[in-house]
This record gives sequence, C-alpha cells and structure tokens, in this order.
Amino acid sequence: MSIEFNGKTIETDKNGYLVNLEDWSKELAEFIAGQEGVTLTQKHWDLLEYLRDEYLNNNASQPNTRHIVKAMSDKWGTNVSQKDVYDLFPKDPSKQGGRIAGLPESRRKGGY
Repeated sequence: MSIEFNGKTIETDKNGYLVNLEDWSKELAEFIAGQEGVTLTQKHWDLLEYLRDEYLNNNASQPNTRHIVKAMSDKWGTNVSQKDVYDLFPKDPSKQGGRIAGLPESRRKGGY
C-alpha cells in the first residue's frame, strides 16, 4: 500500500504504517492524522514526540498505554487517565499514535 503526499508516493504496510522511518515528517503526520479524523493539538504532539523518542532513542521501545499515561502525567504535570489519552487517539494511543508518528506497527497487545 502507499500514501500519495506532496507529489510523492510513501510506502506503507497493509495497516497504514510507514515502511521507511525516514519518510516521516510533521507535515506527513498532520496528513495521516487528518485521514484518521484526528486534529493534532500540542497534547497530541507531546504524545507523538514521546513515542518517537522511545522508539528512536530507547532500543525501539514501543510503550503501552500504561506507560504513555505515566509519561504524559509527568509531561503535563497533572493526573492523566487512560481516557485522556484515548480522547486524543481513539483507536489506541500506542497503535494509532504510533502510526501517525511514523513508527512500525507494534505486535504486542495494547492497554495495561
């Protein structure tokens, strides 16, 4: 599969995850999010940047929802619930967020 974006063909797997990490950009993330009905706010970007940092700088780690909730609670300085991160990415913060962040598909189960 592929995405047509800015005159280029971006390769994706059958579930819409980028084949090449190098193809990702913030503009492409906005485009993918728009296709999924998500309008990116600063909180979305905080979560996307966390997912990318964990993957790129922590041995390809792909945090589950529990770890995302803890990280966003620390980042935002407030008690974040699972519902809060699902409000941002309704199709699963780790999976939908990872897709928009340009990361490979996680093979583990989501949630706690």
